[in-house]
Amino acid sequence: MTGLDLALTLILSSVLIVLAIIDWRSYRLPDYLTLPLIPAGLTAAWLLSEPLWLHALGAGLGYGALVALEKGYEAMRGRPGLGRGDAKLFAAGGAWCGALALPTMLLAASVSAILWILALRLVNGQELKADSMIAFGPFLGFGIAFTFVAQRLDLLAFAGI
Repeated sequence: MTGLDLALTLILSSVLIVLAIIDWRSYRLPDYLTLPLIPAGLTAAWLLSEPLWLHALGAGLGYGALVALEKGYEAMRGRPGLGRGDAKLFAAGGAWCGALALPTMLLAASVSAILWILALRLVNGQELKADSMIAFGPFLGFGIAFTFVAQRLDLLAFAGI
């Protein structure tokens, strides 16, 4: 990992940690933190000499995918299941990691959320119900940070990411 890789990782991780704390407490991912992450991610891609178009595509696809999931869930269940802040954060993840990394980010986020839910059940006996609220931002932030670091360490090179 180069000095630039480390600096970018620290910047991204710092903002993701702040976002995770805010979302955990308030179920909100504020635009003043999520939106600047998109051009910052595109700038990081440029600094790392990565294909800028792939990162811009990642931002657009990331946003569109979670908005589609949000709308689909709401149409099926009659109530929101995701907030638009999650879509903006996923767009930022796409900007930082690129379009090819979107599935990895979402998988890491989803698996970590499921493990958290299982831990709550095992440790506290807390059972989630259909109307239970869970902040997804902390898990999405983990998925983004995990993927970005894994890319820097070439741990995902086998998948072309």
